[in-house]
Amino acid sequence: MEGRPVIRVLLADDQEIVRTGMAMILSAEDDIQVVAQAQDGLQALELAESHRPDVVLMDIRMPRLDGLDALRHLTRPHAAYRPQVVMVTTFDDEDYLTRAVAAGAAGFILKDSGPRLLAEAVRAAAAGDSLVSPSITVRLLRRLRTAGPALGTAAAPGTAAARPGATQLSPREREVVVLLAEGLTNAEIATALSITVGTVKTHLTNVQAKLGARNRVEIAAWAWRNGFAGQGG
Repeated sequence: MEGRPVIRVLLADDQEIVRTGMAMILSAEDDIQVVAQAQDGLQALELAESHRPDVVLMDIRMPRLDGLDALRHLTRPHAAYRPQVVMVTTFDDEDYLTRAVAAGAAGFILKDSGPRLLAEAVRAAAAGDSLVSPSITVRLLRRLRTAGPALGTAAAPGTAAARPGATQLSPREREVVVLLAEGLTNAEIATALSITVGTVKTHLTNVQAKLGARNRVEIAAWAWRNGFAGQGG
């Protein structure tokens, strides 16, 4: 797409047919370029270092080094280069996904997602604008209302899990956090609160700093764990 920066993507999945399918879908987009493909976690780390992609689409279950361990390495504190990592999964991976939230995943997408959602997931991760797949993300985060302590012990010191800090948030920031946790995009939050998208982004930047969250998913996880989301059920 003319005028839009090209998003560089690394695919990591041990199934060649899955990688090939995702590569064909993404390569048809003018603003997305698949720069490398990895068949396991170790190769993903090597290729991420050499190609420096903007987004990594990472399978959870892979040989040699699984997606969770590769994710932890890519999102480790003080890493010189930290791409956005979207975990590729199926609904039966919920326990793995709970751990992926604590490890710093930027979002989640189903393996059988259609072409449109796959491309949107990449763009959303690159822009930091969405939880990527609300249907799976909200379902996952809903479980954190009962899984809080276990997830909290898995988080690094200084993350949202370790520093609740609810009293640090302004009333407007809390409103933004609740809507984000319900799966709304920045544009949808702006419409709901009658503010600009830029103002939403500013609020979320401030919330990340106050909670010590690495990304939007950690903000949403904090909201679910601490009872600020899912009040309607």
